[in-house]
Order: sequence, then C-alpha cells, then structure tokens
Amino acid sequence: MDLSNLKPAEGSTKNRKRIGRGQGSGRGGTSTRGHKGAKSRSGYSRKIGFEGGQMPLYRRLPKFGFKNINRIEYSAINLDTLNNLAEAKNIIDITIDVLKENGLISMNDKVKVLGRGELKAKINVSAHAFSSTAKTAIEAQGGTITII
Repeated sequence: MDLSNLKPAEGSTKNRKRIGRGQGSGRGGTSTRGHKGAKSRSGYSRKIGFEGGQMPLYRRLPKFGFKNINRIEYSAINLDTLNNLAEAKNIIDITIDVLKENGLISMNDKVKVLGRGELKAKINVSAHAFSSTAKTAIEAQGGTITII
C-alpha cells in the first residue's frame, strides 16, 4: 500500500449536483428551484419566524413587561460566605478588594450582603448595600458595616 493507490471508502463520496448548466444536463432551466414564487428568485432569504404568510407567532402574542433602565444589579454575598472567608483567611476587615482577590466578585460588580447563613466571626464589612437581616447579624457579633 502506498499513496498512489489510496481511495476513499466505497459510498463515502458523492458527486456534487452541477445545476444551471443547460438543458442537456437535466438540471438546466429552473435549476431545481421549481417555477415562480419567492424561493425561485435570486437573493431569496426567509425572515426568521416567517410562517408562509400566516401572522407569525411573535406578532400574534401581546407585548408585555419592560426593562427598568435605572435598575442597579448587585452581586449577592451571603453571611455564610463571609464567615467562611473570615475563618479561612483570618480576615477582620472585608472590603470590595478582598472579595475580588478571593474570586467572589468580578471587576466592576456592586455588592449586596444578604443574611443567609450564620455569622460567628466579628467582622467589619464595607459594601454597596446590606439587607436588614445581614445588618443586624453583623452588628450582633460586634462588627461594623460601611456603605460605600
């Protein structure tokens, strides 16, 4: 066996249909597109959601809801996460930079501290927002909160 007698497996390759090459080819004339209609024209592309002229689904359904352009999106950090961080790294002051270094938030995230879990360590937390349960839990342990 050498390169001169290599062939693809039997039935694995097919000849491509050469369309629009005259009547004698059997695929001339309309070039397999049928007669008339949008699909027979050059440059045809069907709109996304087109249903053959029937009113499309996206137009049959009513519009609803809105996007609040003034919404502030926060990354949520819970008390149990802060507690684990404080115990593992022996950190008392938890700031935005500390959370970034430990991979809990991304570059420009705003942080809201939420009250899930139990806080055992005394910590000083600075964040953009706090839930009421998180505030009371941090202050109950003797820690302080700072709103940025």
